Amino acid sequence: MAAAISSANWAFVAAAKRGRRQWGTIPLSCSSGPNTRKLVLYSKPGCCLCDGLKEKLQAAFSLSGPDSLHHVTLQVRDITTNPDWERAYQYEIPVLAKENSDGKEEILPRLSPRLSVEIIQKKLLAAFS
Repeated sequence: MAAAISSANWAFVAAAKRGRRQWGTIPLSCSSGPNTRKLVLYSKPGCCLCDGLKEKLQAAFSLSGPDSLHHVTLQVRDITTNPDWERAYQYEIPVLAKENSDGKEEILPRLSPRLSVEIIQKKLLAAFS
């Protein structure tokens, strides 16, 4: 899977594996503008399911072609930095949400850790269509 992660994002993955906190927007999108959509991942340090999903998301974002996720940005939010997020998601992480055009978040169905990167890409495209 590491081969599918671009060099720009590899530093994030390597730092995460070393236990460093690097949260925020991950530069996975190729474009920004009025058609850019936002995907939010609620996570926390030490969550192996979260780390696995982050790696698969990064790989899905790096896939090119007509089904690329170039119009979507990914923001990772550490729930331990916000009491509201921690209360809402402490037993549910990893949680994916998309930001709707009105600015409100919509929680997406949980993605199985067994899904391939290509299936994750297709599910995310469907969520934003």
